[in-house]
This record gives sequence, C-alpha cells and structure tokens, in this order.
Amino acid sequence: MGYKLEFELVPEECWYANLRSILSPTDWDVVRRYAYKNAGGRCEICGASGRLEAHEKWSYDDKKALQKLEGVVALCHKCHLVKHIGRTQLVGKEPEAMEQFMKVNRCSQMDYHDALAKANLEYRRRNKIEGWSTDISWLKEKFKIK
Repeated sequence: MGYKLEFELVPEECWYANLRSILSPTDWDVVRRYAYKNAGGRCEICGASGRLEAHEKWSYDDKKALQKLEGVVALCHKCHLVKHIGRTQLVGKEPEAMEQFMKVNRCSQMDYHDALAKANLEYRRRNKIEGWSTDISWLKEKFKIK
C-alpha cells in the first residue's frame, strides 16, 4: 500500500551524494528557497505552515545503479524526520516520527512497523548493489548550476 508519507532509505553508497555536499552554500540557498516558495510556505505532505526544511527527492534505477534527483520539496520537521527514519532513530526521535507517520497516513502502529520493515528490506537489497552513480541533471536544467 502506498502512503502519503513514506520512508526514504538511501543506499549507504549514496549517503554523501546530497546537494548540501555538492553545492556551494549560496547555490543550496537558491534551491531550498525555490522549494519553499514553490510549496507556498507549507509542508508538501501534511500542509503544516511554519519553518520548513528542503528535502531531495531521488529515484533509484537498481539495474543501472543510478540515483537520480527528481526535485527538491519543502517539508515540515516532523515529515522530514519520517523521510530520514534511519537518522531519526539514531538521534532518538523515532517516537515523534512514528506519531507523524500514523497521523498523516491515518494508520495504526502496526501499519507503521509493517511499512518500516518493507522499507528496510528494500534498503538492504539496494545495499547489495555496488557502484551507484548520481544524476543531478534536474538541478542543472532547473537552475543552470554546473
């Protein structure tokens, strides 16, 4: 079942292939502000207003071992915790993420654990693939950033 708010577990080989590590602080600022403006100042998942965080949307082609940037979206802190559940667990904030997942998706704690187990299976499967490359052509086309 597809949920409105889902986990996004990035293969370990791709952990540091994120825009904040690739772009200059000035270019990252342009990209994140674009996401906030594009979202009308609201979380693109739950609709919350207030402080937003930029989140990179990636797709994965397992056959080509390709991580491709599809866009950058604006999320509230709680939805962002769910997206990065692995890090969230490491910093001890899983209860907050679980509450947000269940609230947004209108589901039970059992549904949360089932969805997390499925995400972890996909994560383990993708970690067996070696030689991941990163495609940020979306960024280059949208912002003319080299």
